[in-house]
Amino acid sequence: MAEKTVVKEVLTDEMIEAGAELTRRLDLTSLSVNASLWLYSPESGIWRLIIASPEVATSGPKKAYRKIRSVLFEKPEGLGGMVLSDISVVEDYDPLISLLSTAVRTENGISGIRFSRNTINGQFIDDAYIYRLA
Repeated sequence: MAEKTVVKEVLTDEMIEAGAELTRRLDLTSLSVNASLWLYSPESGIWRLIIASPEVATSGPKKAYRKIRSVLFEKPEGLGGMVLSDISVVEDYDPLISLLSTAVRTENGISGIRFSRNTINGQFIDDAYIYRLA
């Protein structure tokens, strides 16, 4: 009988630092960042940086992506080669953000909370690295 081995993409120290640095840089722009976290998707086997902002609801995701893209291109040093396709923008009341907020709360600064293999209200979270859930 053959066994199936699942290889999980590793969240590297470089990715952790890059996510924190991008969040810091976004704080210096007009884009309000109420949540910032890396989230692992077991279906795709990749990590995505999730940015939740009220601007997504008020002005649409394109405007938020434009602001993030300008930060990425303005000074790419310290961002670990992060590209726009590594990032997803969502509304503040996105179901995942709301769910995580019931279990984890941070201040408006940059935290570093690993949230692995947990279930919240019946929803399994494989792995996340949380900078901010305000």
